[in-house]
Amino acid sequence: MSGIEQRTVTTDEAGMRLDRWFKTHFPGLGFGHLQKLLRTGQVRVDGKRVEASTRIAGGQVVRIPPMQVDAKVQAKDSANAKPKARKLVAGDREAVEAMTVYEDREVMVLNKPAGLAVQGGSGLTRHLDGMLEAFRDAKGEKPRLVHRLDRETSGILLLAKTRKAAQSLSKSFRARQTRKIYWALVAGVPKPRQGRISTYLARDEDEERMRIARHGETDAQHSVSLYSVVENAGPKVSWVSLRPITGRTHQLRAHAAHIGHPIIGDPKYFNIENFEFPGGLQNKLHLHARRIVIPHPSGRGSIDVSAPLPAHMQQSWNLLGFDAAQYDPETNDPED
Repeated sequence: MSGIEQRTVTTDEAGMRLDRWFKTHFPGLGFGHLQKLLRTGQVRVDGKRVEASTRIAGGQVVRIPPMQVDAKVQAKDSANAKPKARKLVAGDREAVEAMTVYEDREVMVLNKPAGLAVQGGSGLTRHLDGMLEAFRDAKGEKPRLVHRLDRETSGILLLAKTRKAAQSLSKSFRARQTRKIYWALVAGVPKPRQGRISTYLARDEDEERMRIARHGETDAQHSVSLYSVVENAGPKVSWVSLRPITGRTHQLRAHAAHIGHPIIGDPKYFNIENFEFPGGLQNKLHLHARRIVIPHPSGRGSIDVSAPLPAHMQQSWNLLGFDAAQYDPETNDPED
């Protein structure tokens, strides 16, 4: 890559070691070369010198200098390169505008469809971060991601339209001033019907899923989720409202599987053998980021936005006799 780049750390990347962060975004960068860039102060975080073991926080800005990368390896992840990684594609702006459920001068809130990746990765040619190039202004700025959703998870995704807004929103995430509510369809009926899941999570060896870890394990992070059963269709499946207190990768999916009630259609964590899907349900991930409540970065009031269910989940709700319109967030949202 050529030229100096400033990249903002997303909330979901908070707590990562800097060397792992570079491996994720620049897989073709050798560790020795990264060490040299760190020693000479060419890589900095918020303008300060750092070490490979430094743990980064959401909202921090990483200075990325021109780097020598293995072209063969980096080509697999070329979609991550910014801003030249992806040419403008006709219809991108209109597609993002169609997803927008709230917008003002500082913030955009999208209802991301299932199947659309938020950021680039191996084999991906289309992702939301690339589509946002269509919004880059005369100053070179475009809406910034302040958190992420898994590719197959639909729903609320918050974007900051200015650097100041990104810093404010990321601070709210770190301070746990954000209320995120997810809806899911899970196997069985969790007991008790309201509960708290607290574990340590770490990446599995293949780094494509998370596993339950022990306290003190390398890179293990404490993870807490709240859940509440809204309604169930007999003993087979339940509509569950989930609230992540922490924001780890795959947290809700791993936690649901951990308590023995994996999310329907989850290709990575559904672990019940010979499970028979109720007739008519699609074998797709039934996890939707339904609602977000967060202080507005202007300091005035808060953002409180909800997103309707995606088509495959609405079909399941209809088949099971669940009525999303009867949901009362003040009654059903999980509480501490």
